[in-house]
Amino acid sequence: MNATHIGLVAGVLTSMAVVPQVVRTWRTKQARDLSIWQPLLLVAGMLLWFVYGVMIEDLPLIAANLFSLACYVLLIGMKLAYDRKP
Repeated sequence: MNATHIGLVAGVLTSMAVVPQVVRTWRTKQARDLSIWQPLLLVAGMLLWFVYGVMIEDLPLIAANLFSLACYVLLIGMKLAYDRKP
C-alpha cells in the first residue's frame, strides 16, 4: 500500500462519517437538533482542503473533500428546509 492508497482509505472512512446523519435527516425530515454552525464551519474548512488538494494535485484530498462537501451542503440544505416547517 502506498501513500495514495492510505490517503484514499482515510478519506473514505472520514467522509462516510456524515452519511448516517444525512440519511437520518432525510428520512425523518427533521433537523431541529442539528446545529447549523458545525456543518458550516466544516464546509469552509473542507472547501479550503479541496482547493489545497487541487493546487498540489492530490487525489485523496480532492476526492474525500469533494464527497464530504456534497454531503454537508446537502445536510445544510435539509437543515434550512426542514427547520422552516411548523
